[in-house]
Amino acid sequence: MLLLGLIGSGHCVGMCGPLVLAIPTATGKVVPHLLYHAGRVTTYALIGGVFGALGQGMAHLSASGEAGPVAVQKIQLGLNLMVALFLLAFGLMRLGILAEPRWLTGAGVHKLPVLGRVLRSAAQGQSRGAVLVLGLMMGLLPCGLSYAAFARALPAGGALSGAALVLAFGLGTAPALLLLGTVASQFARRYRRVSDVLSAVLLIAMAVRHGLKALL
Repeated sequence: MLLLGLIGSGHCVGMCGPLVLAIPTATGKVVPHLLYHAGRVTTYALIGGVFGALGQGMAHLSASGEAGPVAVQKIQLGLNLMVALFLLAFGLMRLGILAEPRWLTGAGVHKLPVLGRVLRSAAQGQSRGAVLVLGLMMGLLPCGLSYAAFARALPAGGALSGAALVLAFGLGTAPALLLLGTVASQFARRYRRVSDVLSAVLLIAMAVRHGLKALL
């Protein structure tokens, strides 16, 4: 998951770059950026925890009587198959084989009134709290790559495992965004297509792994 975040950085820079640039950087201070990414990664981890707990709850929902273990096993296999299909779909979207839904690109999200106010406050440097809140909100930004990470948390086996998996993904996406405007960022932009292909390969490999767990 950390590797997925790192090699998917080109996609992250292309999609979230304008938001990162909106954070005040004239003074060269790193703290606003750290606060922003702390908020974003925290939201990722919380969502991963919810998905992990949800998957665990589904697995134990039918665990009663003699049929319990069999039911749990079937639900776990079903979760692995469902996650495999999600990861495969997201991987094919990265390759351009499947069209990415418009709502998944975050188009028009900046027009939301509450988000607009927080973004303006963060951009004007009025409050570090606003930067942190902006990061927390951006963790909910529609994004195929992060949604794939959330799906992967579903069969993780619990809230902590799900949170840890998505936290690793979130930390992997942070370096390129922290270095936005530097050579590293220009490199990520220039080779965004390579980044998309590599992340697609990793997503499809993860899909195959979960598919095999469900079918074998």
